[in-house]
Amino acid sequence: MRCIDLAVEAFSAARVQSADLIAFYLPMHTATRLALPVIERVKRLNPAARLVCYGLYAPLNSYLLRGLGVEAILGGEFELSLAKLARGEQVSGDSIDRLEFIRPDRSDLPDAASYAHLHHGDERKQVAYTEASRGCKHLCRHCPVVPVYQGHFRVVQREVVLEDIRSQIAAGARHVTFGDPDFFNGPTHAMKIVEALHAEFPEITYDATIKVEHLLKHRDLLRPLRDTGCLFVTSAVESVDDRVLLKLEKNHTRRDFFEALALARKADLTLQPTFIAFTPWTTIEGYRDLLNVLIDLELVENVGSVQLALRLLVTSGSRLLELDDVREIVGAFDLKSLVYPWVHPDPEVDGLTHRVFRRVHELQKQGRSRTAIFREIVALAGAQPLPDNFDLMPRATIPYLDEPWYC
Repeated sequence: MRCIDLAVEAFSAARVQSADLIAFYLPMHTATRLALPVIERVKRLNPAARLVCYGLYAPLNSYLLRGLGVEAILGGEFELSLAKLARGEQVSGDSIDRLEFIRPDRSDLPDAASYAHLHHGDERKQVAYTEASRGCKHLCRHCPVVPVYQGHFRVVQREVVLEDIRSQIAAGARHVTFGDPDFFNGPTHAMKIVEALHAEFPEITYDATIKVEHLLKHRDLLRPLRDTGCLFVTSAVESVDDRVLLKLEKNHTRRDFFEALALARKADLTLQPTFIAFTPWTTIEGYRDLLNVLIDLELVENVGSVQLALRLLVTSGSRLLELDDVREIVGAFDLKSLVYPWVHPDPEVDGLTHRVFRRVHELQKQGRSRTAIFREIVALAGAQPLPDNFDLMPRATIPYLDEPWYC
């Protein structure tokens, strides 16, 4: 078996031409869009090879993928089925059955230094990636996990997770990103892992993604997170408009977000909220309100600039399509962008969306700071003038990964 990670290394025609089975990992929307022309290229180079796609976005786009010649589509807990296919056995399709995992073998991947790094003040650390669990208990309407796992989550055995982390630390990692959709779907399991990690490697830091709802429910675990080396928690807040949160079924409110932020700060834990800034229910005033909230809560540096430019994706299988007001505004499924395109009822909102996205993209390419980009977004949105002391306000040193985070 040979791996090619096209995120950091070149396509290898020689490897493709010599393969009997070629599998494409499709964990996210962008990865799936990028994979489509690669699948077509692979098919031309090696028409006899059996093609497989696996990961969350494989079953969501099964019709399109099968049209490209993909034989098997695997979502959820795909490892056992993938191994069977490699042995020439037949599989029945998607599964979320509980599996007994083994430590991931990363020996065929590019050097670990090629991947993401953590920046924290003057520090720059190589980052390890692992998952303590997969799937999710929750059914947020916009989430790609939901159509595959349907409210279930599966744990990865504790010792397997720790062995995976040990091997990456041996390769130079000094920070760990837990890629679980929600680290506190199984809080006892999660805490036992980070307690063991901290006991063995007290100098290693980590981050995790946790829902606002879980930050409130498990508030007693926030200080233990910090004490075991957690530098920051990413939380998909998505909106500060209760009407939008209700549509997305996030199961938290604007006030809940404020409370979770206060609890995190009390525990000396950095919270990095993410947002879907533009939805069918976003208004110009609502967007301006979001910007004002970030100023008032001193969160400008905590929020990646792209989070203020993201537009809601309506993907195949999305629970958003259950909503009458979404079905009324979406067009036919776009096989190129892999979404149902939609037009906002207010053209001014769509205009602002495009202007903000273009400007954020331009300024990020120039290496501008989050604060500088935020100032320009405020001007584009026609929001209330920034405070006179905005540039003089104290800026905490916020840890961040140099690979952008998207939900």
